[in-house]
Amino acid sequence: MTLPHRLSPSAHIDTFTRDRLPPADLWPTIEFSTPELRYPDRLNAATELIDTPISLFGPDRPALRTPSGELWSYGELRIRARQIAQVLTEDLGLVPGQRVLLRSPNNPWTVAAWLGVLKAGGVVVTTMAALRTRELVPVAERTRPSIALVDHRFADDVHTVRDTVLPGLAVVEYGGTGPEDLVARAVAKSGEFTDVRTAADDVALLGPTSGSTGAPKITMHFHRDILSIDNTFGRHTLGLVPHDLVACTAPLAFTFGLGMLVVFPLRAGACALLTESATPPRLAEIVRRDGVTVLATAPTAYRAILREGKEQWLAGLRIGVSAGEHIPRATWEQLRTHIGLKVVDGIGATELLHIFISAAGADIRPGATGKAVPGYRATVLGPDGTELGPGEPGRLGVIGPVGCRYLDGERQRDYVLAGWNITGDIFHRDEDGYFHYHARSDSMIVSSGYNIGGPEVEAAIDTHPDVVESAVVARPDPERGSIVCAFVVLRDGVPGDEAKAKEIQDHVKRILAPYKYPRDVRFQDALPRNTSGKLQRFKLLRQVQEVQQVQQADDERAAEAKAVAES
Repeated sequence: MTLPHRLSPSAHIDTFTRDRLPPADLWPTIEFSTPELRYPDRLNAATELIDTPISLFGPDRPALRTPSGELWSYGELRIRARQIAQVLTEDLGLVPGQRVLLRSPNNPWTVAAWLGVLKAGGVVVTTMAALRTRELVPVAERTRPSIALVDHRFADDVHTVRDTVLPGLAVVEYGGTGPEDLVARAVAKSGEFTDVRTAADDVALLGPTSGSTGAPKITMHFHRDILSIDNTFGRHTLGLVPHDLVACTAPLAFTFGLGMLVVFPLRAGACALLTESATPPRLAEIVRRDGVTVLATAPTAYRAILREGKEQWLAGLRIGVSAGEHIPRATWEQLRTHIGLKVVDGIGATELLHIFISAAGADIRPGATGKAVPGYRATVLGPDGTELGPGEPGRLGVIGPVGCRYLDGERQRDYVLAGWNITGDIFHRDEDGYFHYHARSDSMIVSSGYNIGGPEVEAAIDTHPDVVESAVVARPDPERGSIVCAFVVLRDGVPGDEAKAKEIQDHVKRILAPYKYPRDVRFQDALPRNTSGKLQRFKLLRQVQEVQQVQQADDERAAEAKAVAES
């Protein structure tokens, strides 16, 4: 069934998000092609995520755990979510439709806050704790939150945002001490709250993208969309069961992490293990010690665990999921050979909320990402928008029960073509309908599962007083998939040495989230440009490839010499 773009009457008193949906003629095609994707007009996702599981499994099942031993049951999580909804509405004056910014690493109170906002009819604006003020400001300016619920350890940047661009923002910290802390306010509430009967197509979540141009796009997701990612990938590919314990390294601000740690476990009556941060070896240790049965992380972490010889600590996993970047076939084969784990690969997008191409179990074909998940259609499109045949690489197009809607969507036309969501990835499809990844088609650099916008990094480098100009490209890396490689032109007389490279790296870390800094800095007298002055980025990529080839040849000669010496 293809859904016409007729919206239900909204429950939002503040109509900010409904008013800023893109025009209907710019929406992608929306299809409800399986029975579980049919929804009533009135639907609150938080009700379905916590109240419905309690009615099925009871309130005493474990819902959230932490490596330190903290444990919340489903009943406790519901009470905390209701109490936060009371704080929002009774103390802070939230009305349905207003935006609430969340900023925190993964912990139980963050999950309760996320659910509490939806119960109160608010719209969640998810942000990562790692973001700096420079990155938060455009998100806040575009989403205009009235309230921010912030882990007390990460509140300074939010206070700066309030003081500079949102003077009316109410900032409430949690996890600290004092009577105004959200936790103290919440526990003083009764825990009795009636969820707002939002429309299924009321906006529930605003998700900033990674900002490939330095200005993040804001994706808009309905209450029904949150359930749809479970009724597709969650139900048909992942298949969680109540006894599962799920760990995921992605932040809740990433929709991949939100699905793996909140939506999928709660809908299945399972339990999520929330880790604020963990190195790959520490992650493997947690998996073994705590009895994790489902792990979702980036290929970088799997590769690091293999390199450290800790893969046996993952032997108790029932399911391993890889996303954020394509998992190399060699990594996949090593995990299967060493511990019998067939990792589930997948591709998703913030614009579509979660994974839409994947395969699990016997349906996995090593080297391929998978097929369209039930509920979705996918194809490969040529430059003119026509569908290409098997073996022909082109742009990936996807249609399903969710789709791209940008807040004030001036860039909507770039993502939607003839009803298809165009993800910016290059794939080919084989004769059996499996999709095989080639590359990104834009300036996004995918490193350790994080999407890093090249222009955003260039803009940060260019603010260094010794930098004349810079250009950023992806450099292949065996551990991280790719790293940020920066070509930098300095002022006359400034030496381009290791000290200056580190100075520029530290400068970027102060401006942007640290994972975005250029790990490779190369100094140039000038950047290559054509006769019209346009940067020839392909020449920089060629330089990277040539250096990689020389290094690979040197490594091979060294290995051969060592083998001869040892023989």
